Amino acid sequence: MQSPPEHYWIAHTDGGARGNPGPAGYGVVIHDSDGNKVAALSEFLGRQTNNFAEYQALMAALEHAVRSKPKALRVISDSELLVRQIKGIYKVKEPTLRDLHARARQLISQLDWFDIQHVLRGGNREADRLANEAMDKGARGQDRAAVPERREFQGVVRNGKIELVEGSLPEGTSVQVRIRER
Repeated sequence: MQSPPEHYWIAHTDGGARGNPGPAGYGVVIHDSDGNKVAALSEFLGRQTNNFAEYQALMAALEHAVRSKPKALRVISDSELLVRQIKGIYKVKEPTLRDLHARARQLISQLDWFDIQHVLRGGNREADRLANEAMDKGARGQDRAAVPERREFQGVVRNGKIELVEGSLPEGTSVQVRIRER
């Protein structure tokens, strides 16, 4: 591991699902290297697994770091599986996690510096609180309009834009596109 640059962000991430799978959400708290809070992110994810939610928390932190300066990030997660998969210690066998892992690696490659560390659950209290608040909001139906129950849609490219074959997504929804051969 390289030593950190002078200025970098520290992201505490957590994701969870009640019932696994069940109502899921993530929380991310980002501080700069001086300890100032930069961002607090959370989202209800619908019915998902714990591991999916942990990866979504990582992705939120990475996407935030890629869009900002400094492009240097240390992630602190209480998911030993996630940390060991990102470090290459464990293989990623589950297909959905394989896709998320590949996207995370692509985002990491856009950073100037990256480190990820495992911490016991008690070391991630604020991120855990945000993840639980996201799950609570979703369970009460407050975020259901923002997160469609369906997580996969079919579409076709026309005039450089993707048109969904059926269904719709709320304006501003973040999507990831995977091209399938016909």
